[in-house]
Amino acid sequence: MKKYFTKKIILRLLLVAFVVMQFFRPSRNIGQAFGPDDITKTVNVPEDVKNILVASCYDCHSDNTNHMWYENIQPIGWWIANHISEGKRHLNFSIYNTYKDKRKAHKFEEIGEMVSPDEMPMSSYTLIHGNAKLSEEQKRLLINWATMGYQQYKVAEEDEH
Repeated sequence: MKKYFTKKIILRLLLVAFVVMQFFRPSRNIGQAFGPDDITKTVNVPEDVKNILVASCYDCHSDNTNHMWYENIQPIGWWIANHISEGKRHLNFSIYNTYKDKRKAHKFEEIGEMVSPDEMPMSSYTLIHGNAKLSEEQKRLLINWATMGYQQYKVAEEDEH
């Protein structure tokens, strides 16, 4: 009897904790994705590459995320907000033009390094967003574009010295 009573109390406390969590929501990543400092404003981004970036990268690597209904459920919302924050910390296409040329070159280099072995987009993202999964052709397009961008900024950096 006492064991049943203890389980009942624990379940009620867990339910109360879950309900209370719903009142503490992370801020939404809703800003201007293609503002004046966006990568598309100064770097040649062919339309097919832009479509790939928007479908597979911009939710976590820009100032605007297409938020889904399940992000309203905590702690899922906290987990996703953390992923977005981390993604933007590593690379934010919306502020790309504020980066120094050396950092721009490095970010292009990292794009190729992350796309090639399927580290990006993350499998936890493509599991829910099937359209974000990259085909071999899309990976090739992104890697080639990133290689050209890297070379462009690497040459500009060398010219400065």
